[in-house]
Amino acid sequence: MREPYNHATRIDAAIARNEAAYAPLVASWQRSKKLHDLNPDKRSAPERLTQAEFNIAREQAGLLIKNSEASLDQLYQAVGDVGCNVILANREGVPLTRRGSPADDDTFESWGLWTGAIWSEASEGTNGVGTCIVEERPLTIHKDQHFHKKNIELSCTAAPIFDHEGELIAVVDVSSCRSDLTSRFSKLISSAVINAARTIEANYFSEKFSSAKILLVPQDTADAATQHRWQSAALIAVDQDDLIIGATRAARSIYKLGHQDIKNNVPLSSLLGHENDQAHRYATAEQRVIHQAIASTNGNISAAASALGISRATLHRKINKFRQSN
Repeated sequence: MREPYNHATRIDAAIARNEAAYAPLVASWQRSKKLHDLNPDKRSAPERLTQAEFNIAREQAGLLIKNSEASLDQLYQAVGDVGCNVILANREGVPLTRRGSPADDDTFESWGLWTGAIWSEASEGTNGVGTCIVEERPLTIHKDQHFHKKNIELSCTAAPIFDHEGELIAVVDVSSCRSDLTSRFSKLISSAVINAARTIEANYFSEKFSSAKILLVPQDTADAATQHRWQSAALIAVDQDDLIIGATRAARSIYKLGHQDIKNNVPLSSLLGHENDQAHRYATAEQRVIHQAIASTNGNISAAASALGISRATLHRKINKFRQSN
């Protein structure tokens, strides 16, 4: 006779054996049990922020929420009809805004998939939002992959959003408690969630650098090792002098840009390997200015040097240099 399924026993056994088949999950289960001292049999609902705490969290994320509204609406239009709940959670795992059918509100609120709840891994163990925050990658936690037994009816797909400094700022999550959710449809949901996260990240970056020029860097310039199918757009913000003042996480990864590089406003030309082109453009422009000065003084070198603010000897050296290079 088959023994009844025991969720806690299965997790304990997988952790003890460090089962390769569950490798990504086991790491999260280990954190949940050993680092956060959680019990798989926990039955209580997720902890919640007070209204005052929630209001502060919403206020702090005002720009993020503003730039996510359209993408969340579009995502909900794609998955809402099949009983899914869409949330945007901050880096602490707290849903700040959600989309859901009024007919499903009671269900999702009872599950704790509601604004103000705390879905960090430290609080709720392995789950879509919390584990995505820790691992900083898109993932799906399907039913009994959740750490807490009370959550094993849920299927949650989440993707990270990184801010203008390349740091994780939020997570987009789509959750369903339908028993007939197929793996094929889960893949479609995952694609939609990733696209929403990418769009929100790009909108947020553009808003942060609204007065700058935003460049989309070709992804084929990256090493294959840095490429991910889910990686967001590689965007770079430059000022009027083409000095880099901002870069998305993807761009930073491709070009090995650190915070100090951005702070130092490195030239775009050096980043893209166009130093020689830049030098050539400068030399050409300088030669044109000198020729114009000589022409305007009817070939009088002394007058041309004076007009340029340089000595006659310096002007002669520059003319000789141009002749040699040509």
